[in-house]
Amino acid sequence: MPALDRRLTRESTAARRQLYTSATLAAADAILIVAQAALLAAIIAGAVADHRGLGALRTRLLALAAVLLARAAVHAGFGLSGRIGAINVMSHLRARLVTALLLDRPGHRPGGTRTGELATAATAGVEALEAYFAGYLPQLMLAAVVPIAVLAWVATLDPLVAALLAATVPILVAFMVLVGNDTRVKTRRRYAALALLSAHFLDVISGLETLRSYRREKAQHATLAAVGDRYRSETMATLRLAFMSALVLELCAMLGTAVAAAAIGVELCAGALSLQTGLTVLILVPELYAPLRELGQQFHASADASAASERIFAAVDATPTPSRSGPRSIVDACDPGADVVAMRRACFAYPGSPAPVLDEVDLELRPGQITALQGPSGAGKSTIARLLMALDAPSSGAVLCGTQDIDSFDRERWWSQLAWLPQRCTMFACTVADNVRLGAPAASTGDVHAALAAAGADRFVAGLPDGIDTIVGEGGRRLSAGQARRIGLARLIARDARLLIVDEPTAHLDPDTAAMIARRLPDAMRGRTVLLITHDPRLAAIADRQLWLEDGRITPGVAPAAIAADHLEREVLAA
Repeated sequence: MPALDRRLTRESTAARRQLYTSATLAAADAILIVAQAALLAAIIAGAVADHRGLGALRTRLLALAAVLLARAAVHAGFGLSGRIGAINVMSHLRARLVTALLLDRPGHRPGGTRTGELATAATAGVEALEAYFAGYLPQLMLAAVVPIAVLAWVATLDPLVAALLAATVPILVAFMVLVGNDTRVKTRRRYAALALLSAHFLDVISGLETLRSYRREKAQHATLAAVGDRYRSETMATLRLAFMSALVLELCAMLGTAVAAAAIGVELCAGALSLQTGLTVLILVPELYAPLRELGQQFHASADASAASERIFAAVDATPTPSRSGPRSIVDACDPGADVVAMRRACFAYPGSPAPVLDEVDLELRPGQITALQGPSGAGKSTIARLLMALDAPSSGAVLCGTQDIDSFDRERWWSQLAWLPQRCTMFACTVADNVRLGAPAASTGDVHAALAAAGADRFVAGLPDGIDTIVGEGGRRLSAGQARRIGLARLIARDARLLIVDEPTAHLDPDTAAMIARRLPDAMRGRTVLLITHDPRLAAIADRQLWLEDGRITPGVAPAAIAADHLEREVLAA
């Protein structure tokens, strides 16, 4: 938890503000605790020893009531500021996560993280972070301030009892540290089990139609039950530790209070203390242990906040950020439809990879030409696409448009001139026409039909219940991977972009449809600079130039005959 606190306070203004607020309220509460004990002891001693009536004690009673109201206001301030701080900090963390995954690096999934795990981290942490800011953080401040204030005040009244209390407090702190370390480990395991359960359940729901088509939906019952049982076991283990640690803390506090009470009794009998002083010390002793006991309980309640926030920070840190070493004022100096887009001795390696994916790659995309890039799976073709789009930066070398490094361009202005067909096309919950218009909002109905025809999607779209007005995506008509790919290709064609990066446009398609698209694409892409990434030798044949990528290097030439034949054989078998 301290590491989480440092990271949050370093990166979040709301967390720093909440930290300062909690520290101020804790100091005020410590002063009020001492004042409350002194007033309460004075009232009891005055009524018992001096036989004073309510009239004589009215001033002290009013002062005690004011102190009690002030303490209530302080604790309400803890809760209110904690909830506001939790909302602001979690919004900040979610914004960081969304910016990293959707804006800085579209399509990047850190460390192979499953979508369900990220969704759990971004949603399940709200209540846990509220427990941290509204419960644990105020209690941490109280545990740091109140014992010191109480010991300092008791030392002025009864040095013997103060020494006894000072000897017991480190024992409680040491025990809390030991329990806290074990709790952190168990909480992380429990959170990992919850993330696994959420991710697997989301995967099952997403693929339910496929599972039902193969009659495998019931086979998931056992898997979900096993993952759920693991989460239950981890939760019960955490609860057992929480209950046992709470019992030990209560026992230690009770023993410390009993020892202090015995010492005070002996001193009262010997006449070394007055009744008012003894009562003041006796009232303050439980107040010394109360923040420490409560801190142990709040630590267990807020441990999920640590796991959730650490998961978000891990996802943000694992998302690489492109370098931006040069100025960003060069926005109109390059037109990818008129200037050569090139890679010069570009190298790239993923974090943790023993070997670079690209090794001094030289590539030229000539204006108005289609360049086909082929190579075995995993050779780095999609990595080249990401470098050209400034979604990743080369570790050495440069990516140029004309004579300017695209690293110096404003990314949004650079992206406005590009269109990209990724390997996985996302269909949004809207009509087919709206999905096509995503990159070209002003496209007319005729433009939409023309783009669908060029992408080979006109026939199956015409067969949909409402044609181009059919709702597809989540909550609408489900499309096959090949249908979604053709609509994605139509989206790319409809966009008025100067540079097109097309990644496997005929994947998941039968040979006849792939051949039809190969015939139509040259006319649809005429006049634009195109990088065509494909395994299909027939599609590569429409290009003005063919390049082969293997072992991190690019060489001119077509796909080897054995690979081309293997591709055609797999197409025939699929058909």
